[in-house]
Amino acid sequence: MYCLHPRVIALSFLPLLVTILAAVGLGYFFWNDAVEALRLHLQSWGWVQLFIGALDSLGLSGLRSVLAPALLLFALIPFIVVACLLMVGLFMTPAMASLVGERRFPALLRKKGASFLHSLAWSLGSTLAACAALVVSVPLWLIPPLVLIVPPLIWGWLSYRVISFDCLADYASAQERRFIMRKHRLHLLLMGLLTGYLSALPSVLWASGAMFIAMAPLLVPLAIWAYTLIFAFSSLWCAHYCLAQLDRLRSAPVEADAFVVTDPALEAAQVSGSARTHNDPV
Repeated sequence: MYCLHPRVIALSFLPLLVTILAAVGLGYFFWNDAVEALRLHLQSWGWVQLFIGALDSLGLSGLRSVLAPALLLFALIPFIVVACLLMVGLFMTPAMASLVGERRFPALLRKKGASFLHSLAWSLGSTLAACAALVVSVPLWLIPPLVLIVPPLIWGWLSYRVISFDCLADYASAQERRFIMRKHRLHLLLMGLLTGYLSALPSVLWASGAMFIAMAPLLVPLAIWAYTLIFAFSSLWCAHYCLAQLDRLRSAPVEADAFVVTDPALEAAQVSGSARTHNDPV
């Protein structure tokens, strides 16, 4: 129900606008050259020429002109999804965590364990790792079942890393954040994986854009907004879960003591003082 909140709907347009502006700018300068380079590269593959000949024999010669743009569009899907997730994590997740905190946990103290720059560095590092995994896994996409399994797994892992961090960045201390992300890693990862597979649903729109390339200017923004709403749902789900775990952690002092990390020098001094006290005669 939080996905229908006016603040969430309004925030969902910001990543959409940023991503569309970036896509339009890159497309204006590089799209035609990229399509032409891919078309020339495809002509050097014999099996592609056999495939095109089969299309011509079936009376589908019109698909010859959209083959290269469609393949390039499909190749860009994972990176557009990653960009949407990064935008949601940076611009939407903190605001939605605040929304959940204000409505469900008004007494929860904000310890601000991570700054915006820290969140940005964490998100960029995780995104670079995910992009590297996507590039390495590209050959697996040629196997029909794996193209529906591998990219969503990578998106799910990235969703878990970025959104969990950003949900806790404002409310939890650094020690609390690390403790919750470590203790509840399995639950958060499963939530991220489910989100990753949900993010595969807008690919139906991309498939339509591949078959009817002229509709891509309409279908691409619609698909990007669908990705944004799915990651917004993931952020809200994660915020509810993480803030509930944080509230439970702070209300259980015995469990909270488990993650307290003291300075080694201070801890050594405390141990030494304790030993002297123990040896002093009564």
